[in-house]
Amino acid sequence: MYLGYVTTTDRGATDLLLAAAAEQLLKSGARLAGVVQTNTECVDSTKCDMDVRVLPEGDTIRISQSLGTQSRGCRLDPAALEQAVGYVTASLADKPQLLIVNKFGKHEADGRGFRPLIAEALAQDIPVLVGVNGLNMEKFQEFTDGGAEEITPKRDAILEWFDRITAQRAAAA
Repeated sequence: MYLGYVTTTDRGATDLLLAAAAEQLLKSGARLAGVVQTNTECVDSTKCDMDVRVLPEGDTIRISQSLGTQSRGCRLDPAALEQAVGYVTASLADKPQLLIVNKFGKHEADGRGFRPLIAEALAQDIPVLVGVNGLNMEKFQEFTDGGAEEITPKRDAILEWFDRITAQRAAAA
């Protein structure tokens, strides 16, 4: 099982890191599946719009919803998230070299969202890279039974991890 994760503390840093790593991996010819997230600041709020780009060259889906300026609840659009999950699930048939999931968030912590897809990819021997924030780390560790490898949150560290696991998989084949 090849399951790696990165975590950062700065707002949006994990999203930027995974997007940069995905771009470099795509440029080098890696076959990827999954999603990377882009956040766009809203001019009328402290919140941002959240979009995910389906890898390798799929649609961009807005996964946030506007709940008004006084709202305090979660802005995630569950239907849009499930749409992204559906696209990525279909792409596993192409046998990617790596599945990237932008975030093990509240939905995944509760057993929904990308969580079943992460398990399916691992069952198919597809390596997985996940972004995890501190709020959901305990649930992520429970889900992985402590078997995930923490990767230093740097693009080059992710690329080195990918090269290492690719070589290990090739040697085992």
